[in-house]
Amino acid sequence: MNTMSVPSKNKSLFTAIREVVSHIPEGKVATYGQIAKKVGSNDARKVGWAIYNNQNPKVPCHRVVKKDGSVAENFSLGGWQEQKSRLLSEGVTFSTEKQVDLERHLWRI
Repeated sequence: MNTMSVPSKNKSLFTAIREVVSHIPEGKVATYGQIAKKVGSNDARKVGWAIYNNQNPKVPCHRVVKKDGSVAENFSLGGWQEQKSRLLSEGVTFSTEKQVDLERHLWRI
């Protein structure tokens, strides 16, 4: 179990990030950078920290990918294969083994 402590100044930011992620529609993905920009941050890493080890099924963290469409090597709920599996089950297609076809599936925030 990850017991990473969240600095209090980031708690509201992390809540905002999870709120945005919870609205990504099935069959679409968003990038860490898109989410960061939407919540007024310049640090895409904070998006990763906010969704790491997410256990709330209403926050579809598997729909967040890198700016080039790549899935996360260390997806916290089973590695990149699990993230890819979840996306495939929602109809998301891939242009390479680990890259989502962003032209078809990028969510336009």
